[in-house]
Amino acid sequence: MDEFTRINKFFAPLAGEAGLELKDDAAVLAPPPGRLLVLTVDQMLEGVHFLTGDDPALIARKLLRRNLSDLAAMGAAPLGYLLTIALPPSLPEEWLAGFVSGLEADQRQFGISLLGGDSSSSLRDIGLTATLIGHVAPGQALRRNGAQAGDEIWVTGTIGDAVLGLEARRGRLADPTGFLTRRSMLPNPRVGLALAGIANAAIDISDGLMQDLGHVCQASGLAAVIQANLVPISPEAAAQGPGIMELRLTGGDDYELLLAVPPEKAEALRAACTGIKITRIGVFQPGDGIELLGDGGAMFNLATSGWKHF
Repeated sequence: MDEFTRINKFFAPLAGEAGLELKDDAAVLAPPPGRLLVLTVDQMLEGVHFLTGDDPALIARKLLRRNLSDLAAMGAAPLGYLLTIALPPSLPEEWLAGFVSGLEADQRQFGISLLGGDSSSSLRDIGLTATLIGHVAPGQALRRNGAQAGDEIWVTGTIGDAVLGLEARRGRLADPTGFLTRRSMLPNPRVGLALAGIANAAIDISDGLMQDLGHVCQASGLAAVIQANLVPISPEAAAQGPGIMELRLTGGDDYELLLAVPPEKAEALRAACTGIKITRIGVFQPGDGIELLGDGGAMFNLATSGWKHF
């Protein structure tokens, strides 16, 4: 199948009005009146971000959701996306059909459409890139650098499920319910939370809790103290036993939000997160670095801070 047949058969039906049916070299997008555009891009490579043989529909949905999580961390609402694919010539058409079905499912769920992109071939492995475009009111974008001393550290959801799911997929631990595997393959971006005026800073947990918290500390010029036993854990992760603490705190791919919130805004935060588990795990304070406290207040030392791309 040549490039243009692939685009017309699989991707043109996903294009919204701004995508011009993918018949031109660029999209024409008008942001909502009085809003600022927010853009983010992420890639997924076979053998690095997903495993050969993974469900192509779930690969597509994770590709979008990784970027949607970035928009959520900025307090932005999604508009649409650009897509770049590099596929080996031997890839069966059924894989592409499954991939497109995943895109279509999440377009419906999150109210977005395809704006355009690029289609190419690769020598061997699959390469995928999505650029998500969202919008936010002026002055209301959440940044990493806004945390204040005394702000409490809150996280959504449970932490560490995705990395445990990856270990299960590699055959290194049991996952009898499939919950951890599912969390590894299909994150749940926290899009739509009205956090402006509540959180002073935010980041999504993609490279591991400790590393992403470190990014906020560095950008805000602060230190942090967190209590390991407060970091929320799912029943399925807890069933793995006590030896997974470090993996949970440093593993990536959870795509939950980490927030810096003044103590007096705690109730407003809970109200904004109705239906979502939200947990206070520590506090920001003057200084630098992160103190991780274990049982009895003893320091908990980690061998690594989290995922590094190089």
